[in-house]
Amino acid sequence: MAYRFLVTTSALGQGGVTLLAEAGCQVDYLDNPNDAQEVEQRMANVPYDAVISRTVNLTAKAINACASLKVICKHGVGVTNIDVAAASERGIPVLTTPATNAQSVAELTLALMLNAARRLPYFQHEVNAGRWTRSGDGEELHGKNLGLAGFGEIGRRVARAAQALGMQVAFFDPGVKAENGATAVTQCATLDQLLACSDVLSLHCPVNDKTRNMINAQTLARLPHGAILINTARGELVDEVALCEALKKGQLRAAALDTVASEPLAADHPFRELPQLIITPHIGGSTPQALDAVAYSAAHQCLAWLDAQQINAAACVNPHVLNKE
Repeated sequence: MAYRFLVTTSALGQGGVTLLAEAGCQVDYLDNPNDAQEVEQRMANVPYDAVISRTVNLTAKAINACASLKVICKHGVGVTNIDVAAASERGIPVLTTPATNAQSVAELTLALMLNAARRLPYFQHEVNAGRWTRSGDGEELHGKNLGLAGFGEIGRRVARAAQALGMQVAFFDPGVKAENGATAVTQCATLDQLLACSDVLSLHCPVNDKTRNMINAQTLARLPHGAILINTARGELVDEVALCEALKKGQLRAAALDTVASEPLAADHPFRELPQLIITPHIGGSTPQALDAVAYSAAHQCLAWLDAQQINAAACVNPHVLNKE
């Protein structure tokens, strides 16, 4: 049976495009990938069977307006832009695509870590300005302690790469049992224990009531003086006011963020005035390889549910809807 899909952006990776075309599906895209009202209008007027959700908000209004909707899949893993409660009320499973972009995000994490440690944006600015500034204040990562807040697939890949650089790696993740089997990686019992030993702290955890603003004035103060913060997870994990203060006071050497609490970054955001801060526009999973894999996974999971009510429960953020009579 052919289905109609809405992809809440202007394009989809070739893996997803090919799979949906082979299944005879009709696929619609947004004219403006940042317009939540366009999503609502389309869903109120078109009988979609499935939505592949990117970053624009998928509101309760949009979900409730589409009576034919049967499944939603996030193009990635973070579902803060999706009204999961509204979908659950309708009995609609909300799926994610875990691990599909893990390598790309891990590689960006390492790139940001190296850039922050060696101050590469500063030196690029100096060269562009016609100067040849050969200061020796870049830091080696070899011998430093890397702390990972979250030890899922991305965190594990970052750990292996950091160990190859000669870093000692520790992590805190209450969802990982002590018998994790990770060679030469230290598991911390608490976040405070991890912070105390982290010359570099890298965030790899979801946003929920326990993790929102987990990096705040109190937790930043527990890091060693001159530490580096990396966030390629979710902007809502960080209290941005506290981070600004820590960078201005020199409490942190640098920070590098691939995501902020409100995207895109406002033109007058104080982050723009901090030379110790590197910001990239949420591109961790935006390589052709990752986009292809994520798109394929999203399309495959939606079709499996639509065709045969088959689902990967581990990828479903509201599995209780599967048990509804």
